[in-house]
Amino acid sequence: MPHVNVFDTTLRDGEQSPGVNINKLEKLEIAKHLERFGVDIMEAGFPASSQGDFEAVKAVADTVKNASVTGLARAKKSDIDTAWEALKGASEPRLHIFLATSPIHMTYKLKKTPEEVAQQAVEMVKYAREKFPHVEWSAEDATRSDMDFLVNIIERVIDAGATVINLPDTVGYATPQEYGRLFKTVRERVPNIARVQLSAHCHNDLGMAVANTIAAVENGATQVEGTINGIGERAGNAALEELAVALNIRKDQYPYTTNLVLKEIKRTSDVVSKLTGMVVPGNKAVVGRNAFAHESGIHQDGVLKNASTYEIITPALVGVESNNLVLGKHSGRRAFKDKVEQLGYELSDEKLNEAFKTFKSLTDRKKEVTAEDLATILTDIQTAVTNVKKYELHAFQVQYGSSNLPTATVALHTPEGEHVETARTGQGSVESLYNTLEALMEEKINLTDFQLNSVGKGRDALADVYVKMYVNGEDVSGRGTAQDVLEASARAFLNAVNRYLFNKSHEPKKAAQL
Repeated sequence: MPHVNVFDTTLRDGEQSPGVNINKLEKLEIAKHLERFGVDIMEAGFPASSQGDFEAVKAVADTVKNASVTGLARAKKSDIDTAWEALKGASEPRLHIFLATSPIHMTYKLKKTPEEVAQQAVEMVKYAREKFPHVEWSAEDATRSDMDFLVNIIERVIDAGATVINLPDTVGYATPQEYGRLFKTVRERVPNIARVQLSAHCHNDLGMAVANTIAAVENGATQVEGTINGIGERAGNAALEELAVALNIRKDQYPYTTNLVLKEIKRTSDVVSKLTGMVVPGNKAVVGRNAFAHESGIHQDGVLKNASTYEIITPALVGVESNNLVLGKHSGRRAFKDKVEQLGYELSDEKLNEAFKTFKSLTDRKKEVTAEDLATILTDIQTAVTNVKKYELHAFQVQYGSSNLPTATVALHTPEGEHVETARTGQGSVESLYNTLEALMEEKINLTDFQLNSVGKGRDALADVYVKMYVNGEDVSGRGTAQDVLEASARAFLNAVNRYLFNKSHEPKKAAQL
């Protein structure tokens, strides 16, 4: 069957989701899971956008060995040079150059004539090929471009050395019929099209990203681009997990293969959700918590008699295990280490000891420790802020009742090593806790988002809190996990402020301006 390469852009386009802000350690952790998932190409970021993203892309390129790592670049020599410095350590480095081709973009954004755009594209592809063995060129806003111009510029960039041509539906405007016809027309009219791969990149503004991507494959696309959980700008991108399962379940209609390991879907989805703070909706296809739940009595009866009556996707196919219990109170270090490796985490001895200590502490309070619990512990430890002076929670207490004003008392260790404590009130327990924490800090803090979720089920489930805030005017996010909701809330608040301190201590000398 025809093979389709999978280009994952979770770390670049996915990170451009409103409110998402992930650092180098978090990108590395997601990259390792994407590698296990089996993506062929991994877009690690936009190296020229900032020093932080440059370092993150370089770290991913130097670490990942079973996927080709790429970075985004504008059609500018400086962007290309910066990308090469970040990516040259990859086992198979490649570059992704984009330049708009639609009349509205060329007129109002680029302020260039079509011929000027074509010349710029050709020159920059030639320049990039002097460094990179693989160069993907994207015709930004291809679906709203003039077909004659599109055919002409594609032919010219192929002659210039492009190895992949991407035709993105940048604003999510196309229908499956239109998008499929675009690929069919390009294949028929571009004389040298056989020298390159054709790639599909779809946004989900009208809810058709996956359908459009499949239409492209049916019309000659040999590479598909998307993100885990469908995250991305505005309404997001094509969800790779949906695409992978659709191709698997409907082989009768879509006889195409990929290198994706479907049993890694749920684990990868959970890590991306946790580290980006973008919670997966319960009714999300393939990975939502209701994907395998049955409320109707008729449905329940049918599933009990034969699961295939109402389940076209088995939970095990995407890595959802019915028995999620993995370890208990009497589990030893060796069993713990084996389970850590099974879950795909690579921990140093120091972090492994820390994780084991946290696990043992959890088993004293929680009867059943699940894979979800363990993955949460490991992700927190792998992405913890280190090598920086930071705030540490010593103790806290919250007095709350229906007839009295909530009051929180907090004791902290400051970055300067001082022990400080105070008390404040608030309209609720979390507000009183956050008012107290802020009173103990020098930084000016403005909380903009607070999300509370449970890890697993039951009254003893872990609480997972995600916050967004401005710290001294800088947009940061933080996460905290604990059995107690208030403790998780405090940890998330401190994590966000400590991330700000980390960013300040590692502030680049000069960041590129977009």
